[in-house]
Amino acid sequence: MSAFLPPSVVEGLRAARRSARLARGAGGQIDVPPRFPRRERLAAAVAGIAAALYPRRIGGIAGGEAAEDAFVAARLDAALTALHEEVARELHYWSVEASAPFDDDQAATIVRLFAATLPDVRRLIDSDIDAAFLGDPAARSVDEILTCYPGAVASLHHRLAHELHALGAVLTARIVSEIANERTGIDIHPGATIGAHFFIDHGTGVVIGETAIVGERVRLYQHVTLGARSPLGSAHPGVTERHARHPIVGDDVVIYAGATILGRVTIGDGATIGGNVWLLSDVPAGAVIVQPEARALPAAAARELREVLK
Repeated sequence: MSAFLPPSVVEGLRAARRSARLARGAGGQIDVPPRFPRRERLAAAVAGIAAALYPRRIGGIAGGEAAEDAFVAARLDAALTALHEEVARELHYWSVEASAPFDDDQAATIVRLFAATLPDVRRLIDSDIDAAFLGDPAARSVDEILTCYPGAVASLHHRLAHELHALGAVLTARIVSEIANERTGIDIHPGATIGAHFFIDHGTGVVIGETAIVGERVRLYQHVTLGARSPLGSAHPGVTERHARHPIVGDDVVIYAGATILGRVTIGDGATIGGNVWLLSDVPAGAVIVQPEARALPAAAARELREVLK
């Protein structure tokens, strides 16, 4: 035993584990240790898929189409093999929780169906990159956006995670989305539905909830929240409130920095939501929603406020 580790610590952790298992109805014992998808393995799989999606800019391959195809096939084979293992671990976890096994080929089916979506995923990511290039005059090239912009990183991860989520690998999908969140500060739930030509400018602090629906050609700035209104534990929500908790954003909408939009509100096509707006109700198509205009305080009030803030 380490000189720095009293035996009571190990004993205390054993007691804490046993208590947690009792609280979850596991009887305090370990019968079949449930496997769980591993973050580092999924990060490597996503990196391999990204390299296959963009073999020159991310994968670094040189040569003609034949070399590209061989590179893509090799990277996808390795990445999908790793992904299959992690999806299988997730299904094992759920089967232990539910005491009901999945079909033996369920993980393979999910990964095969996921692989079939990759050409469409590539086209969606391309549309997001094009939207960023059109929307940001500071961008020098689409390749700069793909390799440098946090919004592009978040978009790539979300497009992959969303397909996994739709196929039932919800934990695997959530880990993929959280890898992007860790890298970019952009938190998009894999269940969110997002149309083509999606652009997040700057991006840090953006949050998009599970049941959000975002149309095409939508632009968000940093610290925008498309969230739910109240925690489910504080009320007794019906089916609609539980499964339709987040906003619906129409096509061609721009939402500026710091805006917070909560609940199942609808933002109409072509609307503009100004910075730092707090919004709990529907917005008609083409509307512009802004805060009250900032105003200067009279000199006496300003002096009083400065004294209060000292």
